[in-house]
Amino acid sequence: MCGNRKETIQFGMPTLIELSSLEETFKLCRKLGLDFVELNMNLPDYQADKLEEIEALLELKERYGIYYTIHLDENLNICDFNRAVAQAYTDTVRRTITAAKKLGSPILNMHMNHGVYFTLPERKVELFAVYGKEYREAWTQFRCMCEDEIGDFDIRICIENTDGFRDYEKEAMQGLLESPVFGLTWDIGHSHSVGNIDEAFLMEHGDELQHFHIHDALGEKNHRALGTGEIDLIQRLQLAKAHHCRCVLETKTVEGLEESVGWLWRNWKESCEKYF
Repeated sequence: MCGNRKETIQFGMPTLIELSSLEETFKLCRKLGLDFVELNMNLPDYQADKLEEIEALLELKERYGIYYTIHLDENLNICDFNRAVAQAYTDTVRRTITAAKKLGSPILNMHMNHGVYFTLPERKVELFAVYGKEYREAWTQFRCMCEDEIGDFDIRICIENTDGFRDYEKEAMQGLLESPVFGLTWDIGHSHSVGNIDEAFLMEHGDELQHFHIHDALGEKNHRALGTGEIDLIQRLQLAKAHHCRCVLETKTVEGLEESVGWLWRNWKESCEKYF
């Protein structure tokens, strides 16, 4: 794209359901001039045991000159009150960190699971808000595990905004972001679709921004190709550049990805020259 990460943004692509193999993904990634692929652990092909097939993954990385970031399973819930369930998720992250160290993957992207809520006559009650002590303790233990496993490796576990951070999640994140192994992902489409309610928190912790998910949005409709929605994409890209962030072009189709890359060449390349 416009250079290396120290000078500007590195762009990557998600794993797309239309592509039947990782090699197909790498071929498209190189064809489009992108720098990395974000492996999505919601898919069966990228579960922890598959990420542990290190030699095959490294061979593709070296052959195509493309590296990996990793999107952890969206169901991940290390605060589940069933400790056996929580432990299984924690062990999955531990195994993923081990794989990331061997693969040279700099980013693990994760969502915060809102947990279960009870519906009362007039309101919803989120159990993590009620059982805050247990919730915070689980995150503290998770933070310690991640710090121990990552050690001196240059890996950040980045928490992504989705449909609005809850107050108890922000409190937990304050503690996580004190650690050198945690950071933030700004998904600009998710942000737009909920009225940018997380923007103040994300900007307050701007030094911890490491990663962006870039896609356009029209009202509540997300994951649109760049230039087909309402977001001020140049402004968001300038923020990503200012914080030295990587950006995943997070459309869900090959066509949308190709359209987005074309938009970048027409619009962001000029902006690189004009502003930077």
